Amino acid sequence: MNILIVRLSSIGDIVHTLPALAAVRNALPAAEISWVVEKSSAEILRGNQLVKNLIEIDTRSLRGGNFFENILIEGSRQLRQLREFEFDIALDFQGLLKSATIAKFSKAARRFGFAKQNLREPASRFLLTDTVEVEQKSHVISKNLTLAQKALGISVPAADFEFPIFTEKMHQTEAAEIIKQTGGNFAILNPAGGWATKLWHAEKFGALADKLWDENGLVSLVTTAPNEKDLARKVSQQSASGRVLLAQPSLKGFYELAKRAKIYVGGDTAPTHIAAAAKTPVVGIFGPTEWWRNGSPNTNDVCVERWDIGCRIDCNRRACNNWICMDTSVEVVFEAVQKRLGRAANW
Repeated sequence: MNILIVRLSSIGDIVHTLPALAAVRNALPAAEISWVVEKSSAEILRGNQLVKNLIEIDTRSLRGGNFFENILIEGSRQLRQLREFEFDIALDFQGLLKSATIAKFSKAARRFGFAKQNLREPASRFLLTDTVEVEQKSHVISKNLTLAQKALGISVPAADFEFPIFTEKMHQTEAAEIIKQTGGNFAILNPAGGWATKLWHAEKFGALADKLWDENGLVSLVTTAPNEKDLARKVSQQSASGRVLLAQPSLKGFYELAKRAKIYVGGDTAPTHIAAAAKTPVVGIFGPTEWWRNGSPNTNDVCVERWDIGCRIDCNRRACNNWICMDTSVEVVFEAVQKRLGRAANW
């Protein structure tokens, strides 16, 4: 069987699709699995031994004007690789017009996606041949597994999910060099996020770093992307203890780092999902998005979120004039950290 996975972006969403990839490979070891992904999000998939063909595209070049006209012209060049294969089934885990169009362009005989009420862009339904109903209020990992299960008729796990991320020696060396600077006893703090509304205050991360040093003897490793260095410096400047180190590791270098961390603290962002995949003890700080949908699937992990306000239900706002959902004290977050560290010690 020749299977195409369509999950273009973002990095966190790709991580949430990895358990479905693992389930398909475990159930159908002879299947040839291809994955089409945005170049900007492809690093986490490169070298994945479960994927036979990784097809990298850039849909930004398809924007402007008529999307369908653009994808026929530019897509015929970019998606030439798709024409090299005769796909039996395409699985659209994204639920967008562009992802369904790419599935259609692949000429897969059957194209599965989520049912209309579960699609981010319901108009994409007409490009699919089959749809799958999933439970609305369930984790995105479970939704992806249900799609794979019903489309392929396979068994999938209900817990203990497998996240196949493959690293190389250079990523392990990268992580080892950073860990050496911490003395080996460290926490990872990630103050960044794709939306401004997902950010916990940088000065609070600095104060949290002081508590982690004073109470637990943990050096705080503040990890960010290279374009987020100013945010990382702000965290460091707000720490009185000076027990803060800044690092901008690669994604896979971060994965190797996370494996060795005592605790990870961050919002709803890709590094948080990678840390969860690495089985790192996680404390998530969530505001406009929901932990039950996007958070760690590990029941031992802890989320700090406010349910004492009336505006969090189905929020998902990237901008807000009443931004209070992330207004949580350092003491509350530190209490969650101590709780999660205690669970790790008793595991």
